[in-house]
Amino acid sequence: MEVVFQKFYEKYAQTDTTIIRDFMNRIDWSNRFIGIKGSRGVGKTTLLLQYIRKNFGLQDGVLYASLDNLYFGENRFYDLADHFVKRGGKLLAVDEIHRYPDWSIELKNIYDDFPGLRVIFTSSSLLQLSKAVSDLSRRVVMYSLPSLSFREFVLFETSASFSVYSLDELLQNHVGIATQIISKIKPLAWFAAYLNYGCYPFYLENRASVHQKLEEIVQVVLEVDIPQFENIQTSNIFLLKRLLQLLASSVPFKPNYQTISERTGLSINTLKNYIHHLERARLISLLHKPAKGIRNIGKTEKIFLHNSNLLFALAGQNQDKGTVRETFFYNQVSDKYPVFASENADFLVDGQYHFEIGGKGKSRRQIRKLDRAFVVKDDIEVGHDNIIPLWLFGFLY
Repeated sequence: MEVVFQKFYEKYAQTDTTIIRDFMNRIDWSNRFIGIKGSRGVGKTTLLLQYIRKNFGLQDGVLYASLDNLYFGENRFYDLADHFVKRGGKLLAVDEIHRYPDWSIELKNIYDDFPGLRVIFTSSSLLQLSKAVSDLSRRVVMYSLPSLSFREFVLFETSASFSVYSLDELLQNHVGIATQIISKIKPLAWFAAYLNYGCYPFYLENRASVHQKLEEIVQVVLEVDIPQFENIQTSNIFLLKRLLQLLASSVPFKPNYQTISERTGLSINTLKNYIHHLERARLISLLHKPAKGIRNIGKTEKIFLHNSNLLFALAGQNQDKGTVRETFFYNQVSDKYPVFASENADFLVDGQYHFEIGGKGKSRRQIRKLDRAFVVKDDIEVGHDNIIPLWLFGFLY
């Protein structure tokens, strides 16, 4: 046990502290049990290790453990916690918790049996986590770590730090905010790079291999995460892959389940389940109509890939600019605000604001009769009136 403890300590002793996401400040670390969920590659492990090193260093009473370690093939998570508490342990940081069988049961027992112990855990299998969250709701405060915002990407690339703005602040003062930002950096000089490879912190390791690594992450989700959750037979994994490839090459589009069923070989019920799982795994995003009566509840208007990096990785470099623009807007805005399809524009945000997305030549004709409506233009630095630069929506978190 002592040797195992030393190996766990060595892991977080070596972690990098130079790139720290602002998300760390969104968490109330005083909570006794904290869960951090997020798609693979968004930086959960790094965030966890940085928090430990920044606040505790290598002091006694703090332990990092990854539950995909071979040690847990023959040893119980609960027993580790028990041994740790008896040695004076106060904070147990647990990575990849979904890799451990019956983790939710043992986590509840740890919560009940060791009242003086704090636990912070991460999970990249959003599907597996969804099974247990309701059972843990009284014990665990959950946080969702999104992909990098454009603002964070700019910080990493230029060291220029900018404020996070609310949607109302941005809409009311977008000219002043944009003017302040462009006095320090040229956002359009970085925007194309962000759209192509900047949504995941691992781009810092090797920009040239980002798309390859994203493809590998997608393979793990399709071959491991979803099949384990859904008990999918090996023969059906091929059909799941075919579905995602079809979606990637067609987004954004209004789904016709009968047509997709015929092209993929999946029954309609299975198809709907698979699409739901792809959304839960944050590979795709579903844009729904606002609920107006029972008939519209849950009705999908369009399907997008979850972010623009996935678009370039899965569907190639020659992407339609309009698709990339809409994917960026939906991804950045939906982290903080409810986004739905608008009847007369592209998006309805927070139940009140209509947004039409386009290039710098986009006119206001389509929204001229709408209240609280805005044109969001690409390839401009500063807007005016109800015309706002697209890149600026990357400063909402």
